Amino acid sequence: MTLPRPLILATALAASLAGGAQAATVIRGARVIDGTGAPAQGDVTLVVDGENFTVVGPGLRVKMPDGTRVVDYTGKTILPGLVSDHSHIGQVDGTASGQPTLYTRDNALRQLRQWVAYGVTTVTSLGLNNPDVFYPLRAELHAGKVGGADLFGADHGIGVPNGAPPAKMMQVGTNQLDRPSTPDEARAAVDAAAARGTDLVKIWVDDFNGSLKVKMAPEVWRAVIDEAHAKHVRVAAHVYYLADARELVDAGVDILAHGVRDKPVDKGFIDAMKAHGTWYIATLDLNEAAFIYARHPAWMEQPFFTHAVQPALAKQFADGAWRDKVQGDGATPVNEAALKTNEQNFKTLYDAGVKVGFGTDSGATPLRIPGFAEHRELALMVDAGLTPLQAINVATQRAAALLGLDDRGVIARGKRADFIVVDGDPSQDIEATTHIQAVWQRGQQVSGPVTAFTP
Repeated sequence: MTLPRPLILATALAASLAGGAQAATVIRGARVIDGTGAPAQGDVTLVVDGENFTVVGPGLRVKMPDGTRVVDYTGKTILPGLVSDHSHIGQVDGTASGQPTLYTRDNALRQLRQWVAYGVTTVTSLGLNNPDVFYPLRAELHAGKVGGADLFGADHGIGVPNGAPPAKMMQVGTNQLDRPSTPDEARAAVDAAAARGTDLVKIWVDDFNGSLKVKMAPEVWRAVIDEAHAKHVRVAAHVYYLADARELVDAGVDILAHGVRDKPVDKGFIDAMKAHGTWYIATLDLNEAAFIYARHPAWMEQPFFTHAVQPALAKQFADGAWRDKVQGDGATPVNEAALKTNEQNFKTLYDAGVKVGFGTDSGATPLRIPGFAEHRELALMVDAGLTPLQAINVATQRAAALLGLDDRGVIARGKRADFIVVDGDPSQDIEATTHIQAVWQRGQQVSGPVTAFTP
């Protein structure tokens, strides 16, 4: 005889509590967005035992053993912790950026704790990493020995001599970036990164929309892709132009780390992306961040924003001369156009069934603010035409899938209990994700409202 689902769940709940009464936590009453894109479900009971969910079901009520911890989130919404597929650690502090002295354990942890406070529980530092700091820190975060977003990354990353990433912007040390000039040097850089245990290899291919004199030579990036795949490591490429993106996809690149921003994507590109299974990360917030703060939108007065901004950066935002300079900069209309094209291309690719991940390039420059940037990205995805549930699915389940992580990104039995508790219903209004009341990671509450956080 098959038991009705509610009875099965109630039986599982009772068994879970009986098996570990002192360790388990029962979370009741919340609306749950599970991250799969499915509609929100009301009055869900969650049981967290250790680091994982052991029971997830609607309206479960059973007698609980003495000592069981119960958390009532009636009226709140729970959604999975966000997963960033494209960020950077150790690059900024206040208004300073791209200096080797910034890449320290303390500065990296400061940023990783900020991401967690804003509900981003997993972060990928996509290049410019100092291995002496990155790898020990990654191991500690994987093991849960220190607080902060769980960390993955792309080692140094591979740039271009006299090209990308711009030396004036990223004055990083030689132990943070490789700039090979030949295919042999490129293969050696890949081999070294693979030997250190990198999660991904990053390449900077384009000329930053014409601002640099050179792009990466095709024979170099082809050597990187071939060597990385020989080492069973995937490659993410920094791109801007459709033509570059198409060549990279045809050559087998695994991830496009930015959206195509020079022209609309075409059917040939879409078909190639699908045929190769290439992942696409739009990073919509990147271009908006270049101009939006000079316009001082109303949300810049809200605590959700102000608690993400370090004092030196807040002072810059309040400086009328700085705002006027940005407003009058010829780059602003270029960034506005790039954002519009990026949004349109992202929606086209999403609708076509291309695999899309989630990232913002947060942490790469002071204007790409850890944690806050990810919530702007959610809003911009909705502006681009996705529903709130679709945007949340991209930022959770799909973003985890890009990293090959099947232990997180959804709220389900057996998955890691990384989740955000918010007021309101983000499935109806994406802005509700900014009304954070608590963040849980590995089955423990690690943060409360962002008003308690100091950047």
